[in-house]
Amino acid sequence: MPFDPSELASRFDESPEAAFAYVAELARAGDAAAQTIAGQMYLDGNGCEKAPSEALYWFQQAAHRHSPMAMNMLGRCYENGWGNAVDYDLAAVWFRRAADTGLDWAVYNYAHLLANGRGVTKDRAAAFVWFSRAVDMGHARSMNFLAQYYENGWETPHDPDKAMALFRRSAEAGDYRGECSWASVLATQGRVDEAETFLRSAIPKAPSYFLDALADALARSPYPQLRSLLTSPRP
Repeated sequence: MPFDPSELASRFDESPEAAFAYVAELARAGDAAAQTIAGQMYLDGNGCEKAPSEALYWFQQAAHRHSPMAMNMLGRCYENGWGNAVDYDLAAVWFRRAADTGLDWAVYNYAHLLANGRGVTKDRAAAFVWFSRAVDMGHARSMNFLAQYYENGWETPHDPDKAMALFRRSAEAGDYRGECSWASVLATQGRVDEAETFLRSAIPKAPSYFLDALADALARSPYPQLRSLLTSPRP
């Protein structure tokens, strides 16, 4: 019996545990889609005990069955040390394999390694090319990073109009980084109410390390209504 997304949704309506039982049975039978979802559920502790080593195992199984999403998640495991030691070299290998299938998140992840020189030789020009590919696929977070290239003239002529357009596209697509970047632009233009709206959308989605940096930035804002966001309860 092949994996059926509608059946998974039905099992989730029953309970996360029922959904996990359905996925686990198919994963053990060798279904790559189910193996990928099982890996994610183990990673999140959704319907089962959180177990990064089990997540790694199932991502490996699905990746070797050519699942692009599993390849990308296997790269994430090696990048972040989920279920194993951090290994940027292997992260780069798996991100590149997934990127070559056309998976937008993998294209972004590979570009990010190139930009930072992790697992590959640092190459900002190549990162620009890969971020551009992801943007062409409609990847919202890549829009925010590509905007920084145009904003700063990295590996491409300085083009503030392109930068602003990309920041806005990223924000309107709901990426928390893009929302904060676009909010900064709006605040600079004196459009403070609009900036606040995007910031309020971003804050619940952003991880704690990003919120710490955002707090420092907002503390320097000349606008009290933006500074006051620092005192709002964090997720």
